[in-house]
Amino acid sequence: MFNHRLWLFSRLPDLHTPRLLLRKVNAGDAQDLFDYGRDPEVARHVLWDAYRTEADARMYVRYLQRQYRADQPSSWGIVYKPEDRMIGTVGFMWWNHDHNAAEIGYSLSRAYWNQGIMTEALPPVLRFGFEQMDLHRIEAQHECDNPASGRVMEKAGMTCEGRLAGRLYNKGRYVDVYLYAILRDQWHAALRPCGRP
Repeated sequence: MFNHRLWLFSRLPDLHTPRLLLRKVNAGDAQDLFDYGRDPEVARHVLWDAYRTEADARMYVRYLQRQYRADQPSSWGIVYKPEDRMIGTVGFMWWNHDHNAAEIGYSLSRAYWNQGIMTEALPPVLRFGFEQMDLHRIEAQHECDNPASGRVMEKAGMTCEGRLAGRLYNKGRYVDVYLYAILRDQWHAALRPCGRP
């Protein structure tokens, strides 16, 4: 029987918001990725190290392209329409088919922090997860000393489920994280104005 959830990442669709285009990352994005990915502050709370050379950025582009070809969870590049440049990524880190659950993650150029960019990017990714991937649960996590990321998750309707001690080993240390999640029913309920069906 045909599984409608197959080939979603190999055929990853463009997603649009007023200021943003979310699309597959391509080889031409390496310079933009390097421009923001070499910033230690951008890399501080993610599990990759700041890029040292543009070759590091090209390696990440090749990784994403392998993920697309293999139809594995992967990310969209976030293109800021007014400047037609890639300023970050957002997408799925893993997908558990047995439990219809997945985790999302994101990164953003420091020049675009505190402008509502990720708050704008996250909802269409949640919609894709619930409507196209048929997910029941979407998770996200952030290091406890990065509360701005938690605010993005809350604005998207996600709920903090608790603090996980020593959850990740990052940059030479074990870090605590807050785990956030949203269920499909909660997401649907949030879309209904005034609680109407």
